[in-house]
Amino acid sequence: MSHTFPDLPYAYDALEPYIDAKTMEVHYSKHHRTYFDKFIAAIKGSELENTQLTEIFANISQHSPAIRNNGGGYYNHVLYWNCMSPNGGGAPSGDLNEAIINTFGSFDEFQQLFTDAAINTFGSGFAWLVVNNGELKIASTSNQDNPLMDVAGVQGEPILALDVWEHAYYISYQNRRPDYIEAWWNVVDWNTVSENYAAALAQGR
Repeated sequence: MSHTFPDLPYAYDALEPYIDAKTMEVHYSKHHRTYFDKFIAAIKGSELENTQLTEIFANISQHSPAIRNNGGGYYNHVLYWNCMSPNGGGAPSGDLNEAIINTFGSFDEFQQLFTDAAINTFGSGFAWLVVNNGELKIASTSNQDNPLMDVAGVQGEPILALDVWEHAYYISYQNRRPDYIEAWWNVVDWNTVSENYAAALAQGR
C-alpha cells in the first residue's frame, strides 16, 4: 500500500452555518495537507512507506516525534472529515444507538459526556468514541495522538472524532470551544459512525 491524501468528501461550504467555508478551506488544504506532507517526508525511504497506519500507530512509541505528530494529524483529520456531513445531526439508530444506550444510559447522557471530554481537553487535541473489546468508550488525546497509538491512555478503534484544536473553530467561534462543539453535533454523520462501529465489531476490535 501507499499513503495518499484523500479528497474532502464535500464542498468547503457544505457544513455552513455550523462550520464556515474559510475554516474548512484552511483546515483541510493547509493544516491537514501539511501533516500529510511532513508524514510522507518523515517515512521516506523506510519500510513505513508501505506499512499500514494502524501498524505504525501500534508501535508509535518506537518512532520519531515527526512520525507520531504528523502521522496522527494525517489520520485524525481523515476520520474527522468523514464523520461529518451536510445531512448530519440528530441521533444514531440501529445497533449503534442500542450500544450507546446500553453503555451510557441514553443518547443525551452520551452526548453530554462526549461534550465534556471535548471541552475539558486541555490545549489542543481530539475527543473520540472508540470500540474497545466490543465496548464503547469515550476518550480524549492531546495534540495529534489517537486511541490507536500504544501511548494512548484509552485505546481502541476510533469510530467518531472531534477536532478541538483552535484552528478547527477560531474563525467563527474565537475562544468559544463549547459553542463550536454544540454546533458540531448538527453535522455528525451517524450513518458513517454506524458503519465504523459495525466494521470495528467485524474486525474483533
